[in-house]
Amino acid sequence: MANTATIEINGQKNEFPLIKGTEDEVAIDISKLRASTGGVITVDPGYKNTGSCESAITFLDGEKGVLRYRGYSIEELAEKADFLEVVYLLIFGELPTVSQLEKFENDIKENSLVDDDVRKILEAFPKNAHPMGVLSSLTSALTAFNPISVNIESQEDMYNAIVTILGKFPLLVGWTMRKKKGLHLNYGKKSLGYVENIMYLMFKQPNEEFEVNPIIKDALDKLLILHADHEQNCSTSTVRIVGSSHAGLFASLSAGISALWGPLHGGANQAVLEMLEAIKADGGDTKKYMAKAKDKSDPFRLMGFGHRVYKNFDPRARIIKKAADEVLGDLGISDPILDIARGLEKEALEDPYFVDRKLYPNVDFYSGIIYRAMDIPVEMFTVMFALGRLPGWIAQWREMRLRKEPIGRPRQVYIGENQRAFKTINER
Repeated sequence: MANTATIEINGQKNEFPLIKGTEDEVAIDISKLRASTGGVITVDPGYKNTGSCESAITFLDGEKGVLRYRGYSIEELAEKADFLEVVYLLIFGELPTVSQLEKFENDIKENSLVDDDVRKILEAFPKNAHPMGVLSSLTSALTAFNPISVNIESQEDMYNAIVTILGKFPLLVGWTMRKKKGLHLNYGKKSLGYVENIMYLMFKQPNEEFEVNPIIKDALDKLLILHADHEQNCSTSTVRIVGSSHAGLFASLSAGISALWGPLHGGANQAVLEMLEAIKADGGDTKKYMAKAKDKSDPFRLMGFGHRVYKNFDPRARIIKKAADEVLGDLGISDPILDIARGLEKEALEDPYFVDRKLYPNVDFYSGIIYRAMDIPVEMFTVMFALGRLPGWIAQWREMRLRKEPIGRPRQVYIGENQRAFKTINER
């Protein structure tokens, strides 16, 4: 294969180098396009064909249904690693040794308290405030309580910032849910592991002992791993572009949370449950709604099936389907919403229309079912997504800063009015 690509504009040929990734991905480096062509740029709405960076964190092949973190398959990580090991892997590039993991976990626990004034900020929110707005605000507020900017030249400073946010973020998530449910705010327990502590922060009742259900813990562990990173999606790109201005880690993460909030991104699993509720309210006839989904003239959209990146089966869905079956089997919940979900899943996996188009249930479909079974409010689903995506955002921010990437500044093609004379108000 040639090492350059030629772009001809008005008879002038310009050569640009090709970049080849370790998985044989090929990109045209057009960083000097504007300079060498006298101002010509490319236009790519949504950046569907534009690489914003080179990254060594996550590899995704949507055509083949492949997802790997730092070279490790998502299937193997979900089966053999726990969430905190994957956190370490994503951020620092290698799976931790026993001593590294022990130190990492202890350092996170040492940073698991927040200033009590953060509680006062939370109390100022109305009970019906959306949890994602609350979480974004509280994460941004951490900057005020940790005002010293991170010295990226110092490994110690970077490490301390990372364990600080990893320690405090589960507390913010737990408090956000407890605020929503009208429960008292609590702190974690140092005797519990990272995921067990998340469960404690969210589910501990004041009038009973807390016991970790191993099946729920295993499902939550897998869900967090599956959501931990997903290449240059909307929220991750937001974290990188905000961080490129040398904004701090907490401010960049807050921006990522706001991007994740959108219904086209992290709000997808919430949309699944809202769809199921609507089907239930209309009588719960799954066959009727599968027919509506196949009718191109019908505005109904089947949420939680297919994926904009994966053109085959979502590899994460294969993993979490088994966990969803185990959770529902263990809890023995009688819930018409979950019955409708099972009915849609069965029909989609057997109906030739969906099978031929590879419109299989995706990770958002199964995660919504599991969170529903765990009695997590539907408005909290995207918060749970953020909890899982946190290490990916940190890893991407850290990589971007260490690579000293330039500030993000996209170009545009202006399509407004040409220069015109100003008219005074009496002339208009």
